[in-house]
Amino acid sequence: MTDTARARKLADRIRVVVAETLERRIKDPRLGFVTITDTRVTGDLREATVFYTVYGDETERAATAAALESAKGVLRTEVGRQTGVRFTPSLAFIADAIPDTARQLDDLLIKARQQDAEVRSVAVGKTYAGDADPYRKPGEDDDGLDADDEAEDE
Repeated sequence: MTDTARARKLADRIRVVVAETLERRIKDPRLGFVTITDTRVTGDLREATVFYTVYGDETERAATAAALESAKGVLRTEVGRQTGVRFTPSLAFIADAIPDTARQLDDLLIKARQQDAEVRSVAVGKTYAGDADPYRKPGEDDDGLDADDEAEDE
């Protein structure tokens, strides 16, 4: 069984190597503005999953995915050359869902702010149903005690 620290170090190194190789060596015109966000390596160090994001619309994302698939061999060769491991892991590219999730969270936060504003606008000029401060404070007389409670205290 492989050390997880070694797998993490290899994953970090693969992320750097792939990003640098995409920037310097791969000249595919289909390759858009791509960012390598994360890399995960299996415990046996045989497979690496590379997560990426692409700035642009859906056609640019599809073109970048095709460019990454066609450059997979060059990228794997470069990873093997720069990492020096006995077996070069196979690479799989997956579009990262972080931007979509962040966009959904932003939409939910906007919706929550709008609902809070609606509640505030409804609450303007309203008063409490009971006392403004319904809690007893120390030093107030304890009229709420029963005779049984007083007998237990003695």
